[in-house]
Amino acid sequence: MSETFDFQTVAHDGTARRGLLRLGGGLVETPAFMSVATYGAVRGVGFDDLPPLGAQIVLANTFHLHERPGEDIVAAAGGLRGFTGWKGPWLTDSGGFQVTSLADRVRLDESGVTFSSPVDGRRRELTPEKAIQIQEALGADIAMALDQVVPITPDGRSEIEAAMERSLRWAERCQQARTRPDQAVFGIVQGGADVDLRVRSARATGSLGFEGHAHGGLGLGEERAERRAMIAEVHGVLAAEPPRYLMGLGRPEDIVDAIAEGVDLFDCVVPTRHGRHGLVFTSEGPLNVKNARFKDDFGPLDPDCDCPACRQHHRAYIRHLFAVGERLGPRLTSLHNLRYTLRLMQRARQAISEGRFPALHREIMDLAR
Repeated sequence: MSETFDFQTVAHDGTARRGLLRLGGGLVETPAFMSVATYGAVRGVGFDDLPPLGAQIVLANTFHLHERPGEDIVAAAGGLRGFTGWKGPWLTDSGGFQVTSLADRVRLDESGVTFSSPVDGRRRELTPEKAIQIQEALGADIAMALDQVVPITPDGRSEIEAAMERSLRWAERCQQARTRPDQAVFGIVQGGADVDLRVRSARATGSLGFEGHAHGGLGLGEERAERRAMIAEVHGVLAAEPPRYLMGLGRPEDIVDAIAEGVDLFDCVVPTRHGRHGLVFTSEGPLNVKNARFKDDFGPLDPDCDCPACRQHHRAYIRHLFAVGERLGPRLTSLHNLRYTLRLMQRARQAISEGRFPALHREIMDLAR
């Protein structure tokens, strides 16, 4: 167990919960959303921008940082905090998702993953032990166990079960490979959209002594209601104390659904990716600011938002920036979407403390319809 890690729940509203996560890099109030800095940078957004938006913790991609610049360079700079300038907490994923996304370059067996690098074509290996070694060199506060992610398909149960069982064996090896007493490691529950497999995975993962647990392999084809039900079932067999993390989902309705079931941590590229395409979340519902109807709309993106885009600019101007290919447009909409998402987490924490989270949940679901 990490010597610098602690988590405690400070308020409940039904199964929704508010907590305090103490890490070597600082304190994180949960529920919390992690901005995605794949290569050590949130795309189009500076680290100085993040604290005013409400960011507390940032996520980086182990696989891509291993490729470039290499974990040795990051370590020589003082880890992710020294290399990037973000002095707060970091979480690094394990590289397991790349097993799926780079399937045409991957050979997978019990020892780990061998792949042809998409950068230089060189042969590289990623084992459970190597995944932990890389993340220890990167110096993240939270590292993730290496897992095998399999897309959800109607007739893929046997493949999903085999991947789930392999992920459990890899998780044990990750635990045995740990050497840093100041780094927490989270296990990952797998099993596709099969609730029995996910419960089996949760029981076994929960017995391995990880500091936290993640829901992996979701958002890959299951229905939203089905996902929520599976999360609830898994939480029924996991110990209540460790933090719970839903990996890779970031739409507002997905977030509030999961918070309602007791999830504490989230990450997703949706806020910045949608922003780069002119798609923004607002208190009046989602909108595409590139639409022609906004060419003479001099109102803010969201009248209820205090982000730099909404304080200083209007829809007509931001639409104009997209129309002429000015990079400021995607930057402003990315800042706005991050602020919307991070403010949603602030609102959720407050609502849980005040016993009114169901009302916030209904509000967000109504906007999504």
